[in-house]
Amino acid sequence: MFTIIIILILIAAVLLTLVVLVQNKGGDLSSQFGGSGASQLMGVKKTGDLLERLTWIFVISIMVLTLSSNFFRETKRTSVSPNIKKAQDKAEIVQPAPAADTAKKQIP
Repeated sequence: MFTIIIILILIAAVLLTLVVLVQNKGGDLSSQFGGSGASQLMGVKKTGDLLERLTWIFVISIMVLTLSSNFFRETKRTSVSPNIKKAQDKAEIVQPAPAADTAKKQIP
């Protein structure tokens, strides 16, 4: 399931990139010569609305998929790091010798 979510995130990211690149941010040739009213008359305004909605849909879907991917991780969750576990195992194998009690060995 995790792999499917990652693939969906990648597809949405590519589609978002394409939608953003297709959008017209103004400043084209027709608006410089006073033809900006004609572009709204021919329906470019509606295309801009569609592209803006697609942008928001892809952004929200990427966020939701990214947050939901945390629930479908296939990694084994342990409370102890593997490195700490190795260190504990080595510490159990090599135990220091008990310290000699110096008080008992005093000469009277």
